[in-house]
Parts: sequence; structure tokens; C-alpha cells
Amino acid sequence: MAHTEQTPRTDDLRLATVELGKNGPVVGVQGLGCMGMSWAYGPTDADEARATLERSLELGVTLYDTADAYGAGENERFLAPFVKAHRDEIVLATKFALGTDPDDPSKRTIRNDPAYIRSCIDASLRRLDVDSVDLYYMHRRDPAVPIEETVGVMAELVAAGKVKHLGLSEVTADELRAAQSVHPIAAVQSEWSLFSRDIERSVVPAAAELGVALVAYSPLGRGFLTGSFVSADKELSEGDFRRQQPRFTGDNAAANAALLEPVRQVAEHHGASLGQIALAWVQRQSETFGLPVVPIPGTRKRGRVEENAAATRIALTDEDLALLEPIASRVSGDRYADMSFTSAGRE
Repeated sequence: MAHTEQTPRTDDLRLATVELGKNGPVVGVQGLGCMGMSWAYGPTDADEARATLERSLELGVTLYDTADAYGAGENERFLAPFVKAHRDEIVLATKFALGTDPDDPSKRTIRNDPAYIRSCIDASLRRLDVDSVDLYYMHRRDPAVPIEETVGVMAELVAAGKVKHLGLSEVTADELRAAQSVHPIAAVQSEWSLFSRDIERSVVPAAAELGVALVAYSPLGRGFLTGSFVSADKELSEGDFRRQQPRFTGDNAAANAALLEPVRQVAEHHGASLGQIALAWVQRQSETFGLPVVPIPGTRKRGRVEENAAATRIALTDEDLALLEPIASRVSGDRYADMSFTSAGRE
């Protein structure tokens, strides 16, 4: 069973801590996904986003997640002043592998080749204005490059002092095992929520077996599980990434909105919000599967960070879990319009 150590509380909401993997970094049991602070989810109030970073740290959030692909490096640049001010207090995670086709910027590319990885870490270090990254992820897998080769190059970055710990995102159980044979992997990052549970078949059990933590991205279903919107194409701004995701548009959106009813029932029982129940469910999976689970909900508002942190104190009952259990199997639509950018097709 994963061990969670309670940290001293300086206020009522401060988070407990957990270790990512064997000999990995110790972080708050909930992290912060920073992508939306400067990219993907429409217009941002930069001052409020910066205040959100500061408030999250006060609450015990110490894992901050970004990537070079988020706004072509802009998200890393946005985080740099916060990182510099609190370098010894936080665990900084960034990623490589996703890019855009120079001939067609609307098309994404995946690269895992050695020269590319080496250039990516140097560029990220410059943008973040740091000497090293605490957790460096392969953001997506290029099946044309043996994963042992990719992780071998990542291990060289550890030896060079540019990276402290390694992570993988959207990999299969077999890929995780192959990677772990080359160098210890601290964390696997994959989508995990009441709407997305495919990783439970093989990836999560493999991570538990190998002593690897699971960092859950989009634990709130990109906001859909909070009930904050129903139809992305009708309610969200023109530049919002969610308008391209099948689950949140058209007939799929209407069908999926109806699936929130049991979440509402459980939320009413606990005097909580829908989002808090969704997060409490993800957090509960640590106990279910016997591994550290750290969700990284994304927000750019201080009030949401406080609400999210409070979710770690909600203990779901067996009756609650039974009500929530059927949801994922009834979801309409894929996670992405192009699922080739996930591990789903390689399972």
C-alpha cells in the first residue's frame, strides 16, 4: 500500500505529502496543472493566475506541471518568475516530445530521437531559467524509436545534472516495464478521472508492481466534471481547446452531461462540489490500487485551488463508490479527436 505522510498543517487546508516512486521527489498529494494559465483554455487573467500559483503553494501544492508544447514554450516562460522565487520549495515538472509540423503548424508531431531530446531540455532550462528540472517527462511516445533508447538519453540528462527524476506520459504497461529496466521511473502521467479509466486495465497495475507513482491529468474531465459547462462549442470561447474534443460537443456533450447526476447525489451527501467529488474519487484510487496517485487539476483561480485542496479531506463511502462506478463505461466520445496521440492504440 502506498504510504502517505501527513505534513504539519499551517492552515486547515494544507495538503499531506507522498513520494513519487521509489526514491522520487516528495510532493503534495495534489499538484497543479499549469497549461491553462497561458494556453489552450481561452483568455487568461495573468495576475490572477500568478496569485493562484502563490496560493497553491501556501496550501501545500508543490508539484507544478508544464510542458514545452504548451504555447510553444510560453507556459514555461510564464512559470519562470514563480519558479525562481520558490525554487527550493517546489517540484518542477516539464516535458518533451510534442511539436508542430513546420510546414503545417496545425499538425502536431511526436519526436523521441536523441538529438531532439537533448535540444529540448536545454531549451526548457533556458525558458524556465533553472539549472535543472525535478521531473522530466516523455510527453508522448514515438513507436518508431525504441523506448529503451529514449529513456537511455533521458538517463544521460540525469547523469549530466540537468534532470533529477524521469517520468513518462501516455505509455502502455509493457513500455513502462521496458523503460524501468533502463532507469528508474518516478511517475507515469495519464488521463484518469470518472470519465477516463482505461489505464486501470494494465498501466496502473504495472505502475503499482514497479513502485511507480501515477500522476493523473485532467482529473476533472477538463472542467466538464465540475458542471461548469455542458456544450463546449456553444459555451466556450473560440480559442478554447475543448471545442475540438468529441466528448464535449454535440450529442456527446448532452449524453455525458446526464452522467453527472450520481456525482451530484454524492456531492449533496458530502456538502461538496461536483469537482471535489471527482477529485476525491481519483485520490481514492491510491488506496484501491496500492500506489501513490497525485491528480494535477488545472486552474487559474485562487478560489478553485482552495476548493480542490479541500477535496483531499473527503472520504468517499462504499455506497458513494457504487454510485460512481458505472459512469466511465457510459461516456460518449473519445478523449481526443486524434487518439493516435495517446497510448490507447498500443495497448
